Amino acid sequence: MTLEYAILGLLSWKPFSGYDLKKIFSDSPIYYWSGNNNQIYRTLLSLYEDGLVSRTVEEQENLPAKKMYTLTQAGQQMLENWLRLAPELPQRKHAFLLQLGWADLLPAEELDHLLSLYEEEVTALAMITGAQKKLPFYPARTRREHVLWQAVHTNLDGYYQYEIQWVKNLRQQLAALDH
Repeated sequence: MTLEYAILGLLSWKPFSGYDLKKIFSDSPIYYWSGNNNQIYRTLLSLYEDGLVSRTVEEQENLPAKKMYTLTQAGQQMLENWLRLAPELPQRKHAFLLQLGWADLLPAEELDHLLSLYEEEVTALAMITGAQKKLPFYPARTRREHVLWQAVHTNLDGYYQYEIQWVKNLRQQLAALDH
């Protein structure tokens, strides 16, 4: 995912400030971008300079002025062109699998602890994803858009549920070896 398209997509929904966008990125399992806040603001500036977004400044009482960004027609066209591209396949770079491949070097208790930590983290992510599925943090301008966003959440939830079951099965297999 490129940050530019994620921002253009969000702005196609409604105007946001850089702070609003930062919060969406940090609170959402869908927007998996993990850069720093400066990148969001630099990207917004670049999109603004390229005429893909417009900007208004809203004065706030006792707070700094807030810059609100809105998608322009050129930004809408760029977003639609991106949507027409062939889908990018999921990344299979899974650092934990590489770590796990060499984990036979650990004593059984440490390996089980490692797997337990992974299970806890994935379970926490699954819970967050499940909770966010109930929140209307995505647009539902049409019934089709609602179905698409539900499919995104179902995919994420399915991934985490698979990972939880997979690690539980692995822990059981390893425990059976130790008996």
